[in-house]
Amino acid sequence: MSACVPTRHDHSSRSSRPPRSSGVKRPHSPPPPHRGGRFRIAGADLSASITVFLLAVPMSLGLAVAMDAPLEAGLISAAVGGIVAGLLGGTPLQVSGPSAGLTVVTAELIQIYGWRTTCAITIGAGLLQMVLGSLRAARSALAVSPAIVHGTLAGIGVAIALAQLHIVLGGSPQSSALSNALLLPAQLERVGPAAPLIGGLTVAILVLWPRVPGRAGRIMRRVPAALASVAMATAVAALAAPSIARVDLPSWRSHALPEMPQGPVLGLATAVFTMMLVASLESLLAAVAVDKLTADRNRERSTGPAIRSDGGQPGGHTADAPEANSAAGAPRIRRSDLDRELRAQGIANTVSGLLGGLAVSGGAVRSSANVRAGATSRASTVLHGVWVLLATGLLVTVLEWIPLAALGALVMVVGIQMVNFAHIRNVHRHREFLVYGATITGVLLFGVLKGVAIGIAVAVAVALHRLARTRITVSSHGGEHLVVVRGQLTFLAVPRLSRALGQLPQDADVVLELDGFFMDHAAYELIHDWSNAHAAHGGRVAFTGRSGGRIAEPASAAHSCCRPWTPWRNHHCHDRLEHVPVVGAGTRAHDSGTSTRTAAHATAAAPAVADTIPVPPTTGAPEPAPALDQTSRSTHNSDGTRSHPGPTSEALAHAEGHTSPPTPERSGNFTPDHVAARPGPTASQRLVSGLSSFQRNTAPLVREELARLAEEGQRPSQLFITCADSRLVTSMITASGPGDLFTVRNIGNLVPPPESEAGDHSVGAAIEYAVDVLGVESITVCGHSGCGAMNALLGTRPDGPESALWRWLRHGLPSLERMSSRQRAWARISGRLPADAVEQLCLTNVVQQLDHLRAHTSVSRRLAEGTLQLHGMYFHVAEAQSYLLTEGAGAGSGLDEVFDPIRPSAPSHPAPSTDPAGPSHPAELARTGA
Repeated sequence: MSACVPTRHDHSSRSSRPPRSSGVKRPHSPPPPHRGGRFRIAGADLSASITVFLLAVPMSLGLAVAMDAPLEAGLISAAVGGIVAGLLGGTPLQVSGPSAGLTVVTAELIQIYGWRTTCAITIGAGLLQMVLGSLRAARSALAVSPAIVHGTLAGIGVAIALAQLHIVLGGSPQSSALSNALLLPAQLERVGPAAPLIGGLTVAILVLWPRVPGRAGRIMRRVPAALASVAMATAVAALAAPSIARVDLPSWRSHALPEMPQGPVLGLATAVFTMMLVASLESLLAAVAVDKLTADRNRERSTGPAIRSDGGQPGGHTADAPEANSAAGAPRIRRSDLDRELRAQGIANTVSGLLGGLAVSGGAVRSSANVRAGATSRASTVLHGVWVLLATGLLVTVLEWIPLAALGALVMVVGIQMVNFAHIRNVHRHREFLVYGATITGVLLFGVLKGVAIGIAVAVAVALHRLARTRITVSSHGGEHLVVVRGQLTFLAVPRLSRALGQLPQDADVVLELDGFFMDHAAYELIHDWSNAHAAHGGRVAFTGRSGGRIAEPASAAHSCCRPWTPWRNHHCHDRLEHVPVVGAGTRAHDSGTSTRTAAHATAAAPAVADTIPVPPTTGAPEPAPALDQTSRSTHNSDGTRSHPGPTSEALAHAEGHTSPPTPERSGNFTPDHVAARPGPTASQRLVSGLSSFQRNTAPLVREELARLAEEGQRPSQLFITCADSRLVTSMITASGPGDLFTVRNIGNLVPPPESEAGDHSVGAAIEYAVDVLGVESITVCGHSGCGAMNALLGTRPDGPESALWRWLRHGLPSLERMSSRQRAWARISGRLPADAVEQLCLTNVVQQLDHLRAHTSVSRRLAEGTLQLHGMYFHVAEAQSYLLTEGAGAGSGLDEVFDPIRPSAPSHPAPSTDPAGPSHPAELARTGA
């Protein structure tokens, strides 16, 4: 919540208001609008750029060595990636350069086509990336199974590690990963002492550098591990192994530029596509990773309460400069624009290819170092490219001291790190390890493109196997038969299911448990026809989900009603027409009452089919409370036989094309032929229904949190004074929960001055209790649009004795006088004038009540001590928009009484559950405004 303490000011002092562009820090007001065209460099960006530069130089040289490309090509691609992709990219903090993921692909292309044709292939890949980015295909590229993507990168990492191991041992890598593995024993036989020792020293420093404990470790970690390892290895090699192979940077005069590609068209097209695919996937995955790292960094720094004024925008677009996090003073970066990032990568690859550089892609290693170094904008990325460009001309002599074994060890470790064990665990947990393993194997044996194709083929085969695999078991317990169907019900499972159902006794009680998320039409017809026939022969059927709850209503009905912790979301769900049975022969009359159906037990579902099957309660279960749901339970006729109302198909609506079905809340023993409509419930019934819904759905989720609050006592940080208007839901608009706000509500959000409270001390008592006893840190006065109290003040005062309402509204007369005064500036909303006199008075009233609030002794004392902050807020009901009074308004600073809109902020907490049931943890639930 912003910290603004409005006080009075003169209208004549408006000119003294500091302009937004003046650089004056106003930490709790909305950030100044971004003005394009100015490239600003913050101190954090400068230091981060140096850190990334020191990491990028050895990495670029090492990758060039690994690809058997000209060493200067690695530096060119690092400079182009930093400057071009940094300026134009959709992920401001992503650092682009030569790609570890492209090492195997580029090395193979150089061996087949030569260096100059490989540069032309890089240009073609860049142009294709630009086309795909313009077609907005970036998100579609990430639709590939994560097992395939991570398997591809892991396979490339293994191939890199095998190739660089030969360099560490003093040899030269072969053309394929398989050859490198087969020739490794021969390489070990002729290994010399110098290269392995330098490589081992480099690996040891890389591994141990981030793990040095204590203060010394914190100081050492300011230097990137890659730079420290290469520098130390270079120093040791200069003293102990002066004859070791070192970096040899040729003259720029001999630098090779691209030529027209020569070779078969199909082979060249395949090469272009492969390079584009790997570079794009690596860049997009790195962009997503940067978003997560940035969000984690902002979350760690953020200390702001519920109401914020940082003005951050949600994801989908990127900014050229970060926005201020008003709550913690930390910069915020908008989420990546992946299509823009893909276009920028294409432009960078085109430029790099034209200049004779390696292919460019976003790098997770460099990007994570950039984020952790405190970068706040794309300036750090661009500056790192500038430093690399300068180094290529000024540090040639220094770079030529670096041993090739040190660079090989550095790249080998990078390759090993591409095999991420967290990804392996995640893939195994989702039962996709077969796809992951097949992709790695394909990449190692046949190359990247064929490896990806093998992974896709295996993924499709696994999906078809799972779709066709259905387990059907039949068991009997106490005369009741349980048929459990695990997996998806398709036409392939129809014969086995038909045999299992046909073996059941015709008059038996059967529970059919459907545990799957898909049912095709053939399986649906089978179950539908069998249930009709079984009921006709005197049997009973109950359909359940995996949890055992009966399937009794279409998912569409469940999804159209209220979520249990937000009954304000759709209060009309309490007012729907209910159906009650009509008393007749063979039936009983039931008063179902009112119940709010929720989707608390449902997951995302596809549209239900039109037919519905009535479902009876499970045999042996207690008689359920009669309600709306229909069943196929038979009724006894006068001749002793059992008759069965014609079933439709309600229960299967959940199983055909749905995930887990919602658990029904009511069931009965009547059919559609015996129901009639009655008017909606009364207000008292709605109250009882809402309370019942809370006890059923919400209380179990918040009970632990409320028990903690009951034991520890309330410690709210804010006193929130607002109107009693029913449209103003404080917990909703402030995203607060139990224990957050100490709330006072009255007609017109009025705060009577201390001297005028002869007849009413309730507000003053609440203020004193909140400030002196609870020790709140801030007080907010919140008005709203269309306030009835303000309307009444602007209207004609009724004749006759003064009513209680008008005795209360006299505390709002100073607001009316303030609005009418020519000595004061009118309160207004930023960017526009008030819509009418009512809105003008609503805004003025907030400012006036803050003056009244300041007159209270406890408040004035805490303000003088600097331990309390006052806030003015206005909520426009029709727009669902909050406005916050500008910091310092009326405090003698000459600022206008302006209410600035609160913009949506980027999420600073983990994304909420995608389950329609919403959050289930009590702490998370409390923050939703339960």
